[in-house]
Amino acid sequence: MATKKRDYYEVLGVTHEASSEEIKRSYRKLAVKFHPDKNPDDASSEEQFKEIGEAYDVLMDEDKRAAYDRFGHGAFAQGGGFRGGGFHDPFDIFREVFGGGGGIFETFFGGGANRGEDRQRGSDLRYDMEITLEEAAFGVEKEIEIRKLDTCDKCAGTGAEPGSRTITCPSCGGRGQVISSRGFFQVSQTCPRCRGAGKIIDKPCRACDGEGRVEKSGRVKLKIPAGISTGSRLRSSRNGEAGIRGGPQGDLYVVIHVQEHSVFQRDEDNLYCEVPIPFTMAALGGDVDVPTLEGKANVKVPAGTQSSQMFRLRGKGVINVNGRDRGDLMARLIVEVPTHLNGEQRQRLEEFASLCGEENTPMRKSFFERAKEFFRDA
Repeated sequence: MATKKRDYYEVLGVTHEASSEEIKRSYRKLAVKFHPDKNPDDASSEEQFKEIGEAYDVLMDEDKRAAYDRFGHGAFAQGGGFRGGGFHDPFDIFREVFGGGGGIFETFFGGGANRGEDRQRGSDLRYDMEITLEEAAFGVEKEIEIRKLDTCDKCAGTGAEPGSRTITCPSCGGRGQVISSRGFFQVSQTCPRCRGAGKIIDKPCRACDGEGRVEKSGRVKLKIPAGISTGSRLRSSRNGEAGIRGGPQGDLYVVIHVQEHSVFQRDEDNLYCEVPIPFTMAALGGDVDVPTLEGKANVKVPAGTQSSQMFRLRGKGVINVNGRDRGDLMARLIVEVPTHLNGEQRQRLEEFASLCGEENTPMRKSFFERAKEFFRDA
């Protein structure tokens, strides 16, 4: 009787909404725990290692994950809904996740004594940050909290228990190379246990499983430059994940998203806003207050101003992110027509309308001249 496959999300201990980073983080922990090199002669651990490799292969592939979410395990059965090919070798997946090149299997199960050989750089991280338009325009300092793999306090990143010693690697006999058979061929490659160093630590740190790093929360201060825009990416050096066994830290990349504003719209370094004015001001002229990012500014409205007429306020936009000139604020005046007239107001307006001739509405006169053929009776 065939064993029923477990849910891939359950296998990795993540939710169905888990991000790729969460899936990868969970896989790394489980892969270290159940790797055959760490559990020799344990068939159960090897099967679990293969199971988590299969789950990771599916959930980290966008197309495979979508098919699995829709059809379950049936998506990969013969006649299922997925046509993307089979699963990858779980050992190949492990090599890919934990680093290595040219087929070199770089693991850290015994712990290498030669730090120059196994100091693998930590992963870069991405953080998406939302800021207001005002913060984008003038710059701001922010402090964010991120959870990441950081240096293990117990072993100070060495991956070794206090008092441990280095011994000859039993997998390669100190040669740093192992020979594996692949069909008719024998391939010599870097020893996966000592990473070519020929020596290992006899007692890996129990707090970090010999990796030299554990998951922690940390805070990072960032300076957001004035004039930054949506999609800009800031690099914070050495604030990514810690490297394996004291390896150099990765970098943190912060991607900026500027929130929409209730008053202003931004176009590169220029700002736009709409300012309503009464139709009497449009006809007679006057002064109107216009909002800017630094407070109000006064605009003189000439008599006869038409709706949607634009007024430029120079230097009231956004500072250029490269430190060059500052953009302008474009204020579009919108003529507002009264919607509720009492009897007296209506009477006065009717008297006013009778006094206005066509010379006061040249746009209307021009329009009807151009469109007169469309008003003829059929």
